[in-house]
Amino acid sequence: MIPTDQQVDEDVEAVLAGSRAVVGISVRSLAEAMESLTLQQYRVLVLICSRGPLRSGALAAAIGVHPSTFTRAVDRLVAGGWVTREDNPDTRREVLVAPTERARVLVDQVLARRRAEFEAVLDRMDAEGRAAVRDGFARFAEAAGDTDMPEATTLGYES
Repeated sequence: MIPTDQQVDEDVEAVLAGSRAVVGISVRSLAEAMESLTLQQYRVLVLICSRGPLRSGALAAAIGVHPSTFTRAVDRLVAGGWVTREDNPDTRREVLVAPTERARVLVDQVLARRRAEFEAVLDRMDAEGRAAVRDGFARFAEAAGDTDMPEATTLGYES
């Protein structure tokens, strides 16, 4: 059965409302981190906390910035105590950007706050509602295609 224009509009509005709720939770979970960091800097921390030390060039490519611009960003992260630069033990010509303990704690706190907020929302639902949300999100992610989007990964959403 082909949905009517009205049904499509209602479906889109429902998805938009749900996405606003998810974005709101994400923004609230990041609020404290954004007092000390830019979103781009936070994305760097998430990448190196989840993947381990990375070359500056690889990090710049992952967040979509030019390497020369990224060098200045790393300088600020080093000065703030968020990252260190270390020689790559495999090739002395490369420098790796690694998270400090301070960075790991911050990223863990953001992810824990986000998880707690999602748990609180789900706790307000009955089992049938949670199952519907779980099924709906799984189907939506599948229909969206590539669910391992680099943009999501750099915000702490791992697949």
